[in-house]
Amino acid sequence: MATPKATAPRYAICVDNAEYPASLNLHKLYRLVPDDEADLEGALRVIDESGEDYLYPAKYFVVD
Repeated sequence: MATPKATAPRYAICVDNAEYPASLNLHKLYRLVPDDEADLEGALRVIDESGEDYLYPAKYFVVD
């Protein structure tokens, strides 16, 4: 029986937090949550300062 491959966590650096200063810290590394639907909409699902995952515009981040 084959076990599913675990994917490595992805991270992104915040380069713009103008609209979300309480939720995102500029130049901070954030963990991404896989979300194919969000990717299609030009967004990223990010675990922000609240510790929860939310959608943010992908243009606010540089992805590793």
